[in-house]
Amino acid sequence: MAHVVIVGAGQAGSSCAAKLRQSGFQGDVTLIGAEPVPPYQRPPLSKAYLLGEMALERLFLRPASFYVDQDIDLRLNAKVEGIDPANRSVQLPDGSIDYTDLVLTTGSHPRRLPAAMGGNLKNVFTVRDLGDVDAMAPEIRKGARVLIVGGGYIGLEAAAVAATRDLHVTLVEMADRILQRVAAPETSKFFHDLHTGHGVDIRTAVGLEQLLGDESVYAARLADGTEIEVDFVVVGVGVAPKTHLGARAGLDIENGIKVDAHGRTSDPHIWAAGDCASFPYRGQRIRLESVPHAIDQAEMVAENIAGGSVEYVAKPWFWSDQYDVKLQIAGLNTGYDRVVTRNAGSARSYWYYAGADLLAVDAMNDPRAYMIGKRLIEAGKSADPKLVADPDANLKTLLTA
Repeated sequence: MAHVVIVGAGQAGSSCAAKLRQSGFQGDVTLIGAEPVPPYQRPPLSKAYLLGEMALERLFLRPASFYVDQDIDLRLNAKVEGIDPANRSVQLPDGSIDYTDLVLTTGSHPRRLPAAMGGNLKNVFTVRDLGDVDAMAPEIRKGARVLIVGGGYIGLEAAAVAATRDLHVTLVEMADRILQRVAAPETSKFFHDLHTGHGVDIRTAVGLEQLLGDESVYAARLADGTEIEVDFVVVGVGVAPKTHLGARAGLDIENGIKVDAHGRTSDPHIWAAGDCASFPYRGQRIRLESVPHAIDQAEMVAENIAGGSVEYVAKPWFWSDQYDVKLQIAGLNTGYDRVVTRNAGSARSYWYYAGADLLAVDAMNDPRAYMIGKRLIEAGKSADPKLVADPDANLKTLLTA
């Protein structure tokens, strides 16, 4: 009998397993997760869950009964030690499991500070999984001093939670501005002003030189010689795809596990989806780190395993919640040469262009601009910059222009 083994019980892995059954797959399905809890949502971890506004059970993507009802063998707290492509099996500490198709949805892991910089000291945290957030939660107390290392979205979301809980927050970023790698200066300034308005001390163009402490961190020395007393540190300096299993199995690796448009790796019986996979997109190869992408690509892989021949068409979109601002991003801004600003009262959006082509939209508390921008980008259409910039213009007219 056909047997699909899925390694990685996150959003992509869970979506793949569920879609296999929805697609009529009648064989065995095994979903293997390293954590002791069923697949859960990650975005609320650093926001509602850390703030105590969401119970653990509400994080779960599906109730435990779902996996039983769908005849999905969910194996938790299980670590895959290796893959044997020749014999089509995966190795666990207690034995091996044979597969006809293997799906790698191993996700990504946070980059950590080197031990020589104090990265292994107690009270130095990353924000990636449930264990990280549960360990950090006791430190989120009024008056505590926290250093956030990194001015990307992970660091900014952590800063927003800490400031909301009346902690003393210092954020350091080596680049000249926050969000420099992922956003235009206009978006950077918007969020810089938002955070400083909530009391966050943002220090750009300065790196972290050393965390100080014997067992627990008590201070940080910056590259400019400044020392800051801290009670704990949150490191948000990006993530890297988990490719070790695929690499050891001989799969092609290129900024992630390399897959084709169908989600298949260099081994015809092994597939990959989500954060860990790089895929072809508009003449280039990219890797996306977002929940919508993880779901869409994993479901596409499931359809193809079940007998389909679907090619993945990525529709990049992302979001971030900080204080009372919801940022929604449509498209990818790589290669933009100008940004058009639209101010509409309390809502604001920035539209990225390369020549006359619309590439992406950053919308702050402006769901209408986000939705229209998303529809235009997915349809391969642009938008008249003059209409975009005019707050009195009806954006809906862009869809029929």
